[in-house]
Amino acid sequence: MDTSKDNHTRTVSTNPLSSARIAFIGCGVMAEAIVAGLLRKNLVNPGQVVGSHPRSSRREELYTKYGLEMFENNREAVVAGYPTAPRAGSLVILGVKPQRLGKILEELKGSIHQEQLIVSIVAGAKIETIANELLHGSIVRAMPNTPAQIGEGMTAWTSSAEVTEEQEGQVRSMLEALGETVRVENERQIDMATALSATGPTYIFLVMEALIDAGVHMGFSRHVAQELVQQMILGSVLFAKESHKHPAELRNMVTSPGGTSAEAIYQMEKGSLRTVLSKAVWAAYQRAEALGAKRKDEK
Repeated sequence: MDTSKDNHTRTVSTNPLSSARIAFIGCGVMAEAIVAGLLRKNLVNPGQVVGSHPRSSRREELYTKYGLEMFENNREAVVAGYPTAPRAGSLVILGVKPQRLGKILEELKGSIHQEQLIVSIVAGAKIETIANELLHGSIVRAMPNTPAQIGEGMTAWTSSAEVTEEQEGQVRSMLEALGETVRVENERQIDMATALSATGPTYIFLVMEALIDAGVHMGFSRHVAQELVQQMILGSVLFAKESHKHPAELRNMVTSPGGTSAEAIYQMEKGSLRTVLSKAVWAAYQRAEALGAKRKDEK
């Protein structure tokens, strides 16, 4: 596995996306996060990006907010992303809900130019399924998470054998605009990342909610409890990252014999917190695999 993070010294001359055209098929929350990241980092300008969405209000919103050319028809967006005199590096980002992917792929069949690169951020969608439906081999599968919306995301990605080194550079540059990236070895690890890092914010938000509620139960106002918990979690993560120590070592540093941490840990272990979290991640992984298997069976 090869890890990388955003290079803030990137210049226009070394920007792999400087002449790219990017078409977003489906412009939900994550697709918008990618658009915002690309524009924030000045990797593209609004004229290089088009999108499609079935709701006119959403199309108007994205046009007003980012200046994007928006289409109701998905095929029109793909073609607009690869005009008659194409600019180098045309990417098509599949950002639709898993339940709609089959219909979208059927609709797009025959409209993808051989030089276009497909990037899927659809949970559970296998590269083989997309390739077979679109009759197109150059595909990247990526799985970002919600902190990508503020440039602090974690994205795992992998590519088919047909994807060129130049195209991989474009994908890496695009995903680094969302935060940090990990290129994994295979699609099984994409499903694993879906369960761990992509679904992970859900686990953290639930823990945050539980801690805030505990603070309110003790007598804090909800506002104060929320402020205490949010900064505690943020500081703990930054400390762990900077220290490069194992979490168990960090935990031992603040656990005195007979102290408050020792008592709290005893209760969490008694309640099988580790087991519950492990089962949650495993269930999410199985669900990600099931989504891909179901779609394959439907073919």
